[in-house]
Amino acid sequence: MKVVVVSDTHAPRRWKSCPPELAACLADADAILHAGDVCVPSVLDELAQYAPVHVVLGNNDGPDVAAWGASETLLLDLDGLVVAVVHDSGPATGRAARLHKWFPTADLVVFGHSHIPLDERTHQVRIFNPGSPTDRRRQPRGTFGVLDINAGALVSAHLVAVAGPTRA
Repeated sequence: MKVVVVSDTHAPRRWKSCPPELAACLADADAILHAGDVCVPSVLDELAQYAPVHVVLGNNDGPDVAAWGASETLLLDLDGLVVAVVHDSGPATGRAARLHKWFPTADLVVFGHSHIPLDERTHQVRIFNPGSPTDRRRQPRGTFGVLDINAGALVSAHLVAVAGPTRA
C-alpha cells in the first residue's frame, strides 16, 4: 500500500495548485494522509481526485475543513499498520514519548505543524512529519512523505523534496 503524506499546505496563500512532484507521486497512491493546516477544503477535493483522503484539523483550519471530514485526531488501520495522525505534537523535547502516550497502540504517528520534516524511530514508536510541500519556512526545500506499507509492516518511509519555488 502506497500512502502519500502531506501537511501544512496553507491554501490559498501557499498552495496554488498541487506541486508537480506531489502530483506524480499521487498518481498511484492508495491513500493520502493530510496532517492539518489545509486552510481551504478545495485542497482536499483536489487530493481526493487521486485517492481517499484522511485529514486532521490544524490550528489554521476552520469549520469548512471540519465539515469536509477532518477531525482532531485519527487512528487508522492501513493494511494492518496502526497509524495515528495529529496536527500539533507539542514541543520537540519529549515528543516521541508524548506521542506514544497519546496513541499507545500506534505503530506510526504522523504529525505536522512545524513544517520541519522528521522521520524518527524509538523503541516505542516511529514518528513522521512530512514537512510542507508549499511552505518550507527555514527548510532548504518543501517536502512531503511517502509510506510503503505491506501486511502490517512499514516497509519504508521517505521524504520527497519539491523543486518548485516556496516561501523562505
